[in-house]
Amino acid sequence: MTTTSAPDERSSAARALRLAVAQSTVPEDPTDRGALRAAGQEIRALMVEACEAGARLVQFPEGAITYPSKHVMAAGPAGELVPADWSRAAWDVMREEADSITALAGELGLWTVFGSVHLLTPPNRPHNSLYVVSDRGQLVARYDKRFLSHTEVSYLYSPGHQPLVIEVDGIRFGFALCIEASFPEVFDEYERLDVDCVLLSVMVDDAPRARVAQAYGTLYNYWLGYSVPSQFSATVPSGVVAPGGRWLARCPANGQPALAIADIDLDSQDEDIDVAVRCARPWRRTARAGLYEERIPVGDPRSDARTAF
Repeated sequence: MTTTSAPDERSSAARALRLAVAQSTVPEDPTDRGALRAAGQEIRALMVEACEAGARLVQFPEGAITYPSKHVMAAGPAGELVPADWSRAAWDVMREEADSITALAGELGLWTVFGSVHLLTPPNRPHNSLYVVSDRGQLVARYDKRFLSHTEVSYLYSPGHQPLVIEVDGIRFGFALCIEASFPEVFDEYERLDVDCVLLSVMVDDAPRARVAQAYGTLYNYWLGYSVPSQFSATVPSGVVAPGGRWLARCPANGQPALAIADIDLDSQDEDIDVAVRCARPWRRTARAGLYEERIPVGDPRSDARTAF
């Protein structure tokens, strides 16, 4: 596991920050240099908007610079799926856009989390990753998607192998990508790692996945940022889930780039959030730690007999 703390003197005392969750247009063809540059420009415009709204951290979707379609990168002559030919991707443009995003994060003093493809040493396939850039314009960490779809692991990517926890202004963040929403162990692990918020970035047009994400806010009583591409927002827009499971903020469901903005406050005066963070989450930890074992009645026939009223 990688844990990184913000090099910020406020982090030891602060217990709140403003989170912006973006929906931006995600291009699916990594060979289309113009589309990659347009994606980078849109990301940077939303970063400026997030900064003007007072955000300390902004989250973007999976593959915000590009999420390659299997039909573009892994299609054989007869339309069958084959291992992707990554040499065709415009890696130079992806790197230039990532560098520009990083530089702007430093200029704005804005922590920025965005998805892209991370090149490995051939013949290894790339990772599907989230980059974490600090408010000083430094790439400080990367989360690599650990649970891949059948197509991703068969034809496109190499899996990652560890969680990531980052602390910003006293708030601990975990990270997950798309299909990992279907693996509860990822979110249970982050609860045990004592995160306050999980940033889940997806590239999917899928309402049930958002409901699952919302359920994790209920089950684990942490905040959750849910970032989707703008082209899928008519089904489920980006948003922020509160501890306890309700949506705190959501983008418009109109297919356009936008931001959802909410405050993560460990000392929140919101009664539902306060109860979830201060009471429900500690109690569930206690309950999971063997609380009930010594209270189970042993040898009581009224307990053991299951076929009598």
